[in-house]
Amino acid sequence: MLTSYLVLGIDLGTTGLRIAIINTKKQILFTSSMRYSTGLEIWEDWIYCLKELIQEVPKDLKEKLVSCSIAGTSGTLLACKKNGVPLGKALPYFLSYSQYKNEIDSLFLKECAGSSISGSVGRALRLLAEYGNEIILRHQADWLSGWLLNNWEYGEEGNNIRMGWDLSNNSWPEKFKNLKWLKCLPKIISSGQIMGNICNQKANELNLPKKLKVIAGTTDSNAGVLATFPNKNDGITILGSTIVVKKFVDTPLTGRGISNHKIFGNWLSGGASNAGGAILLDFFNQEYIKELSKQINPHKSTGIDLLPLSKKGERFPIDDPNLQPKLEPRPVSDSLYLHALLEGLAKIEARGWQKLHELGADLPKKIITIGGGAKNITWKKIREKEIGIPIKICNRPPAAGVASIALQALL
Repeated sequence: MLTSYLVLGIDLGTTGLRIAIINTKKQILFTSSMRYSTGLEIWEDWIYCLKELIQEVPKDLKEKLVSCSIAGTSGTLLACKKNGVPLGKALPYFLSYSQYKNEIDSLFLKECAGSSISGSVGRALRLLAEYGNEIILRHQADWLSGWLLNNWEYGEEGNNIRMGWDLSNNSWPEKFKNLKWLKCLPKIISSGQIMGNICNQKANELNLPKKLKVIAGTTDSNAGVLATFPNKNDGITILGSTIVVKKFVDTPLTGRGISNHKIFGNWLSGGASNAGGAILLDFFNQEYIKELSKQINPHKSTGIDLLPLSKKGERFPIDDPNLQPKLEPRPVSDSLYLHALLEGLAKIEARGWQKLHELGADLPKKIITIGGGAKNITWKKIREKEIGIPIKICNRPPAAGVASIALQALL
C-alpha cells in the first residue's frame, strides 16, 4: 500500500457528526465537526452534516482517499423501505419501550445487550407496529454506509449487538429463527470487512474518488476506544452526551446492559449510562461551565446526593427503564450545583467500573478519557477522587479511531 494513501473516518455522535482523515502512520491530517441542526432522530441531518463536512476537505486530501469507515450511536434505529428510503424519524438509542418487556424476555435464553429493555429490540417492535413487516431495520452507521453504497443489505456486527446479534457464535439468538420480522434485519458482517465501493452518484455528489472503498465500521464508543491506542490494563471512559466505560477482557462479560465487541480480534466489554455531559447543558452553557469549574475545589465533597439523568430510565450500571433522575436540592450557588452534578456523574462512572469488576473484569490500572467532558480538568480531579484510579486525557477524536478501521482493512 502506498504511503501517500489516506483514509476517512466518519463518526455519528449523539449531538453531531465529525470526520477525520488519517495517513498510514495514523496521523490526523484533517478533522472537522458539525452539530445536527435538528437532532439525532432526524436522518436528513446525518446526510446534511456529512455533505457539509466533506465539502470542507481540501481537494488534494480528497484525491488520495482510498477507503472510509463509519461509526454511529449504537442502538439508534431507522425503519426504511427495502430500497433504503427512511419511513420516518429514527428512534434514538436512549428510548426504551417497557410495554414490550415480556416479548423481549421471551426471545432470549441468556442476558445480553439485546435482552435489555434499553436494547434495540423494543425499538424494533415499536417500528414494526407502526410500519409492518415489509420493511428493513437499520442502525445509524449501517444506514449511512448503505447510503454511500446505495446498498442497504449489510449490517456491521458491533452495531447489531443491541439487536441481539451474538458475537460468540456469529448468529442471531435461536428464537429469532421463527420471527416474522427476521427478514427485516441486515446480513451481518465483521467490523473491518470491505462492503463495496462508493456508488457513482454519491462519489459525484460528494466529489470523492469513485474507487473509494466503504469498510464496515463500529459503534461511536468503540471508535473512541480505538482513538486512545489503549493497552490491556487500561480502562477507557468516553465522556460525551453519555458516559461509556470499556475495557479489554480475555472472555466476554455477561449481564444486562453489558455489550461485548470484537475489535481487531480482541474482546472489548463495557456499558453505557444514559447520564453524561448532556445533563450539564440542561442547566449551563459551555462557557459558563468552564467559568464555574474554576470556582470548584475538587478535593472537597458537596454532601449533595444527585442522580443526574436527563430523563427517566437508565441502561448501565443499573438497567432500569423507570429509574428517576434526582436533580434536587439545587443550592443557590451555581458552582456548588455544578460540583454536585459532576460528583453525581463521577459516582455513576465509579459504579460502572465496579460493575465490570463484579462481572469478571480486572479493575484498570489507568483510565484513558476521551470526549468533550475529558477536557474539564476539575471533573477529572473529582472523578479520580470518586474512582480511586489515575486518569489520563486523550484528545484524539473518535472519528480518527474509526478511520483506523478503514486503514487496517487495506494493510
